Amino acid sequence: MVSHALELKGLSDLRQYVYEMLSHHHDLVVGAFPMTERILVRGGKPCGMYFCLHGPRSVRLTAIWETDRNSILFYGVTGERLSKTEVAPVAALAPA
Repeated sequence: MVSHALELKGLSDLRQYVYEMLSHHHDLVVGAFPMTERILVRGGKPCGMYFCLHGPRSVRLTAIWETDRNSILFYGVTGERLSKTEVAPVAALAPA
């Protein structure tokens, strides 16, 4: 499992990074498959985002951005954690 720090300028950079990492982990062509996202809520307040890349043959690749810990967790097709990326705190990254 790889862990490294990352600086992002906004939510669109976060989305792009997650999309590229999920594609890279599974040898998919960037831009070939759609990605959806959902805001995660705990105690009525946003606490992160769930990303799902919908790959070929109904494969779903996921990542979770934990805003409390400022980290992104990437998961494989069977649910195993592939990597973790620490994100530098940026006010612009607060989910809507």
